[in-house]
Amino acid sequence: MAAPKLRAVGPDESVGPRVVKSVEVAAADGSRRELLVAMRARVATAVQDPNTPARDLAALTRRLMEIAKDIEALDAAVDEEGERAPAPDEAFGAEAI
Repeated sequence: MAAPKLRAVGPDESVGPRVVKSVEVAAADGSRRELLVAMRARVATAVQDPNTPARDLAALTRRLMEIAKDIEALDAAVDEEGERAPAPDEAFGAEAI
């Protein structure tokens, strides 16, 4: 899947709400991060559900924490790549000396 086109938000624009894809849709055509976000939402729903059997809560909670760490690791890698991007050369100004 191609990377989404990104652009800066203008001063008169607002960022719309983030839409979380379903696990099925994210698995079929989403990025790894979108799949993890969908899985996190699904597992969080199960953890919050009062009808979830108590015997399942520990495993679900542990998995929720693992997914959250995976998302944080992906975001950190993206941030790190952005910081490592080479800065464009600026024009030399002799008057600055």
